[in-house]
Amino acid sequence: MQIGPYKLKSNLVVAPMAGVTDRPFRQLCKRMGAGLAVSEMVTSNSLLYGSEKTLRRANHEGEVEPISVQIAGADPKMLAEAAKYNVDRGAQIIDINMGCPAKKVCNVMAGSALLKDEPLVAQILKAVVGAVDVPVTLKTRLGWDKANKNVPLIARIAEDSGIQALAIHGRTRACLYTGHAEYDLIAEVKQQAGIPIIANGDITTPEKAKLVLDQTGADAVMIGRAAQGRPWIFREITHYLDTGKHLPPPEVEEIRSVMLAHLADLIQFYGEQTGTRVARKHISWYTKGLAGSANFRHAMNQLQTHEEQLAAIDAFFNELRQQGERLTYIHEESEEMAAYA
Repeated sequence: MQIGPYKLKSNLVVAPMAGVTDRPFRQLCKRMGAGLAVSEMVTSNSLLYGSEKTLRRANHEGEVEPISVQIAGADPKMLAEAAKYNVDRGAQIIDINMGCPAKKVCNVMAGSALLKDEPLVAQILKAVVGAVDVPVTLKTRLGWDKANKNVPLIARIAEDSGIQALAIHGRTRACLYTGHAEYDLIAEVKQQAGIPIIANGDITTPEKAKLVLDQTGADAVMIGRAAQGRPWIFREITHYLDTGKHLPPPEVEEIRSVMLAHLADLIQFYGEQTGTRVARKHISWYTKGLAGSANFRHAMNQLQTHEEQLAAIDAFFNELRQQGERLTYIHEESEEMAAYA
């Protein structure tokens, strides 16, 4: 799959997820086989450009190309300025958020709330595309609610505006993350579109990835919650698509080593205090499904320093090792939820 001048190494994309897809996580997923990892949503409000959070989200030092940054807002001029701001700081692809269903985003008429106003969608897309000399992509949903599934029209507007790839989550805004993602409209858009289409929603296994690709004809699939604590899902899907066979699940020792390397990157990126807090949720995701992990996760959330975290991790995995060298991790499948941005 290609976006502008960038040929992706695979047709697997990491979904932008607030509080999750920071630089360490994006880098890890790319090492595991993702062809593209989209950043956390960056505000279009210029008053926030100097905030610590915004500066950190605009930090792409050492990141594997292509670097894709998602911006959100409802004002065409402000979004155009936000796009330029991020391109000046290393963004090679700008992604526009018209898919987030969160109330705090939709209440300011951003995210999926924009799907109610098709003329404004066109204004925003044209403004952003015209403001930068890098590819611009769009993430959206099927529509506002089940009575207003207007993604075929949104897709035509996007293509006419110069958008170079379109990611579609198979739910409406009203659905939030309930029920099951639907793929028929994604297939319809793909049949009509002259740009790459990325299918998103409920893709949690290699079999599901293949099913969605076959059913929709999409050029790529986007993985969100299923990659949390399971970044090797990208190599698992790649192997399955290539061979029709499953890779064996990772040994517990690999889980430990991947997690520890990830935590070290978090501490380096955020600093000791913030990095320790951010690490908690990742440790929880990595260890879910392992014997005794419920008690371990509860205790982990009480620890205040990174050194305490490392000591607890050592004790937990040493106990697992004593239970059997060949012990492997069994991932518990769960539906994608509101971690998506």
